[in-house]
Amino acid sequence: MPALNPYLNFAGNTEEAFNFYKSVFGGEFVTLQRFKDTPEADKLPPGVANQIMHVALPVGKNNILMGTDAPESMGFSLRFGNNQYICISPDSRDEANKLFSGLSAGGNVEMELQDMFWGAYYGSLTDKYGVRWMVNYTHPQ
Repeated sequence: MPALNPYLNFAGNTEEAFNFYKSVFGGEFVTLQRFKDTPEADKLPPGVANQIMHVALPVGKNNILMGTDAPESMGFSLRFGNNQYICISPDSRDEANKLFSGLSAGGNVEMELQDMFWGAYYGSLTDKYGVRWMVNYTHPQ
């Protein structure tokens, strides 16, 4: 069974927001990556390098609150309603393909499933009902 986790997009204040969530829920970040840490860091727009590319905070048992900064200079346009995703963490690559295919039927694929530099098989979409989804299968280490 895949895990479902909320994924929040922010307009440059992800670090502030997640430090707040950390103060409320406790725990430690299991991931905190900045845009400057990506393979394409030399191609970033000005002012983006230190923003958060991905942060993950465990909340309770088997739940992870995740988020990112979504800079306008990188093509994002945040407004209430498009700043949230449900991130699915399937158990296998085959399950990732099945879930992505099913959810994207009649919807809009933002990024096709593909192997990513962080070690996952990842894609994103908006389903036919306007719900935004990320499918992120992490390859076994």
